Amino acid sequence: MKNFIEEFKSFAIKGNLIDMAIGIIIGTAFNNVVNTLVKKVIMPPLSLLTDGVNLANRKYVLRASDGSLEEIAIGYGEMFEALIDFLIIAFTVFVVIKGISRFKRKAEDPQNQEVETPKNIELLSNMEKLLKEQNEILRNSKSDE
Repeated sequence: MKNFIEEFKSFAIKGNLIDMAIGIIIGTAFNNVVNTLVKKVIMPPLSLLTDGVNLANRKYVLRASDGSLEEIAIGYGEMFEALIDFLIIAFTVFVVIKGISRFKRKAEDPQNQEVETPKNIELLSNMEKLLKEQNEILRNSKSDE
């Protein structure tokens, strides 16, 4: 039991738990933004294009309600709305990740003067230059012999 507690403390202290919590909080907030975007910005024009049809209420009735039996229906409209939500979320995540990747590539490029290069990339770049110079010196000294 003590070993388990030590492992958990190590896990929490290393930042994994904090990173997960931040991701969940941001994901929840992002979900609210996307839901509002879909329901208040994208769906009204779609509804206008479809002559005021509310997709959420669209269904295929298998058995109508007759007082003693309840209605059984396939709610395909809600499925369309869920698919639209998914496509918007997928596109938004794609755009965000593409932007992050672009900034990351710029930051890791030692030749790029616009963005400050991280120290580890800068050190590796310097080591690469020194090794090239050393190899050139060794080649020149061997050709002189």
